[in-house]
Amino acid sequence: WYRSLSLPPRRATKQRTHNASTAQPTQPTSPNMSFNPGATEWKPSAGASEWSPGGAAAPAPAAAAAPSPAPARQESAVSEIDESDPLWNLVLTKIANGDRERALNLINDPDALTAYPEVAKLIEELGEQDEAMDEAEDEAGDQIVEATEKMQISEEPAKAAAEDDVEDAEVPMEGVKEGDPREHLNLVFIGHVDAGKSTLSGNILYLTDNVDKRTIEKYEREAKDLNRESWFLAFIMDTNEEERAKGKTVEVGKAHFATDVKRYTILDAPGHKNYVPNMIMGACQADIAVLVISARKGEFETGFDRGGQTREHALLAKTLGVSYLVVVVNKMDDPTVNWQKDRFDECTSKLKPFLKSCGFKIKREVKFIPISGLSGANVKDEVDPSVCDWWKKSHTSGENNTTVPTLIGLLDSFEIEGRDAAAPLRIPILDRYTDRGTIAMGKVESGTVRPGMKITLMPTRNKYKVDAVWANEESVAVARPGENVLLKIGGGCGIEDVQRGFVACTDPPCRSVQKVICKAMLMDMPDNNQIFTAGFQAMFHTHTCEEEATVVKLFETTNKKGIVNKKPAFATVGMQMVVMLELERMTPLGTFDKEPFLGRFSLRTEGKTVAIGVITKLPPKKD
Repeated sequence: WYRSLSLPPRRATKQRTHNASTAQPTQPTSPNMSFNPGATEWKPSAGASEWSPGGAAAPAPAAAAAPSPAPARQESAVSEIDESDPLWNLVLTKIANGDRERALNLINDPDALTAYPEVAKLIEELGEQDEAMDEAEDEAGDQIVEATEKMQISEEPAKAAAEDDVEDAEVPMEGVKEGDPREHLNLVFIGHVDAGKSTLSGNILYLTDNVDKRTIEKYEREAKDLNRESWFLAFIMDTNEEERAKGKTVEVGKAHFATDVKRYTILDAPGHKNYVPNMIMGACQADIAVLVISARKGEFETGFDRGGQTREHALLAKTLGVSYLVVVVNKMDDPTVNWQKDRFDECTSKLKPFLKSCGFKIKREVKFIPISGLSGANVKDEVDPSVCDWWKKSHTSGENNTTVPTLIGLLDSFEIEGRDAAAPLRIPILDRYTDRGTIAMGKVESGTVRPGMKITLMPTRNKYKVDAVWANEESVAVARPGENVLLKIGGGCGIEDVQRGFVACTDPPCRSVQKVICKAMLMDMPDNNQIFTAGFQAMFHTHTCEEEATVVKLFETTNKKGIVNKKPAFATVGMQMVVMLELERMTPLGTFDKEPFLGRFSLRTEGKTVAIGVITKLPPKKD
């Protein structure tokens, strides 16, 4: 009765009764059939003569119509009360304070019950739920009538078909955004420790109005208390106390900003050599690497000389597949530099040969720009010509591979190629956690992902259903290549069923192998072992995966003079080689020519990157 207070009258087949003692019998739609008003699903049986609530035999209509003594009616009501009914729970716990007899009397007296405001509110909410279920009930009722008339119901096939329909059904997209149409780019800020990566990242967020003035003032006070007044912008990205106290980034910081034409995710990578694995985790997601170097006297030389992280970070960025490298010469406003063109040219001239040896195409893939991360000069707005009189002429002529004067303007001008939304889905899993289900984190490398899709997790080949998709922490109806996504994986997927390094695929899935043939260049070797030969062991880094690898065989080496050895016993630093590697476990991989994001790798051991390369061949498929 209480549902009808907030709803228009309905047909007899749709009435619901939450109190058996006050319910009136509804007229069945068929002489041989009646409906259970509290049912949540339809389960037709060809041999049944009528529908009865809860699977128990229903009382005969004549007996239900006959009057019963008051005590018997109360017992029937008490025994037939649905303890899960929200109205009964509200009356029993909130109004009757646990007194069942008083609660039953209130339930039987609608006029007195509706005087309570909490009851009126509940009735309104239940009414809204009923309106939303009307359309589904109409359709289900029609299907039941038709099935009953045919009297040809096969329960097992029907159940299997229903399960398939549920699995393949698209998730309703009401209230879910289609996604921002602007292109999304991941930026990783790399470079030697103290080059100014976190300060530059924080200033970009401040200049793009992603951090308010009050927060900046708070960080200024905290930095002053630590006697590090210039660190306040870095506090935007370095959030934990250890990072702020030491001034060293440890974990990859993540933040978002947008311009009129693009959306960006900042990945602030640590610069210290002890945290290179964390830097790799950030760089593997990046489309563009921003290599931050310090123009201050002595700091550039420290970072670029042997053992500095400027070299290793640039090398790893190319290996992990960034499309462009932006070299920002930071701290140009330092008193030892004072925006001198000679110092800028000195830094860039030393970098170009090394970047070329890493595989970068200098004219097309590398851009150079002078900035001040602390003051913001050349970050969003061009530096004042009175401070730097040579930069306008330089960028106008395209002297440093760019005709755009500012860093943000340069980022907006990039076009990322190779993003194929029509290709099979590939999402290397970066991390996973539990939050009302299993949540997997990764970047869409190819294809698109939508809620309701079936995916295969490689290398386990287990199939699951995607229940929800988030891009930049917003629920979306579709995520395209380049988006950082969170996937809620259903279908019984537990936290142990998905690991970092797995790849979420649609058919056909990627390959999972344990041996690969690669082309690689030997860049460095540990101090205690200068010979690269069969049996050499190192950590194999590819996309989000990290596995132990062993050199099985050297097929060919090419030295710096171009001399090829077809039967080498070993390789030394500077040689290019064709090599077979064996991994400790099955790993989802691809060849570089078909799936470049799954075909790049680096080998690291004892804190050094010893080799970089690409996968050229996988073992043949087994039947």
